[in-house]
Amino acid sequence: MDKVAIIGAGSMGSGIAQVAATAGHEVYLFDTNKDALTNALKKINHFLNRGVEKGRMDDSTAKAIFGRIYAIEEIESLADAALVIEAIIENPEIKKSVFQKIESVVSDDCILASNTSSLSITELANAIDKSNRFIGLHFFNPAPLMKLVEIIPAMQTDKKVTDTCMRLMENWQKIGVLVKDTPGFIVNRVARPFYSEAIRIYEEGFANPLTIDTAMKELGGFKMGPFELMDFIGHDVNYKVTETVWKSFYHEPRYKPSFSQKALVNAGYLGRKSGKGFYEYSTDIPISEQMEIDHSKKEDIFNRIITMLINEALDAAFWRIATEEGIDNAMKYGVNYPKGLISWGKELGLSMVKGRLENLYATFKEERYRPSPYFRSIS
Repeated sequence: MDKVAIIGAGSMGSGIAQVAATAGHEVYLFDTNKDALTNALKKINHFLNRGVEKGRMDDSTAKAIFGRIYAIEEIESLADAALVIEAIIENPEIKKSVFQKIESVVSDDCILASNTSSLSITELANAIDKSNRFIGLHFFNPAPLMKLVEIIPAMQTDKKVTDTCMRLMENWQKIGVLVKDTPGFIVNRVARPFYSEAIRIYEEGFANPLTIDTAMKELGGFKMGPFELMDFIGHDVNYKVTETVWKSFYHEPRYKPSFSQKALVNAGYLGRKSGKGFYEYSTDIPISEQMEIDHSKKEDIFNRIITMLINEALDAAFWRIATEEGIDNAMKYGVNYPKGLISWGKELGLSMVKGRLENLYATFKEERYRPSPYFRSIS
């Protein structure tokens, strides 16, 4: 496979373009916005130069990678691409329209892929004539650094296309995980309790955000706590993903969005980018000093959140969203979890995890705490 085209010159598109160019492909980076293309090339060049400064590559390699990326403003210029990866706004109608235009230009054997994080690959595939060549390739930001790619065949996807993409991601030095086309795929589904259960504990008044974040970092080894991470991602983005997964699963209680996060969105308190979220960022007071940490509650907090995460991972395995190894790899390499959740559960003891879930269910009498059917095999 020679030439690869990337549709969309935003953060994800530019990152994927760099990954493909690093793997030796000629890359067409397409966007109708000339300024976006200019900024993308500047960003890629800066990223490569930083790689040289840090000793990750030499100067000649960086220049060769950058020289393989071409900014394209006319979609007709993509005619000889062997693979097209779309990385634009998460709007299904816009994506469908773009793919229809692309299909009218490229060859019949060109693979068409979407980087969507939440939309149905099967639905997008249905918008084009040759839907058997369509697939989901979900990269994680920043694409040059994050190892995971969720590979999501549509119902219509030819197995040869899936196999080609699996090999290609391996050649791109990525960890490709084959995923069933379901809402949230692996990462955006399995990670929901990291946020939702943390907010639930906060809404109950059991602990403040700093105590919860500290528990997950100190006892769990997570690089960021859930409230820090939500503030970093942006509550508009994080809430939308939660809402999308919840609606897509027909209002499944485990994915129910929170009023607290919705209130932050309504107030414009989106996190770091707005100067305020669960924490204040427009002040000289560091996060670590904005609240009191209740160290006596850390173990209860960690046990509750990790139990919910493990349950979600096991549920994904039960419904064959991916293999157990694939689910563990997705969480380790897609969101940098310290361990794979299923392996973590087995390490703690699945019987103990099940017991904690049953205690939570007995306490709250809510379906969000029901153990996954996976536990039926646990005596």
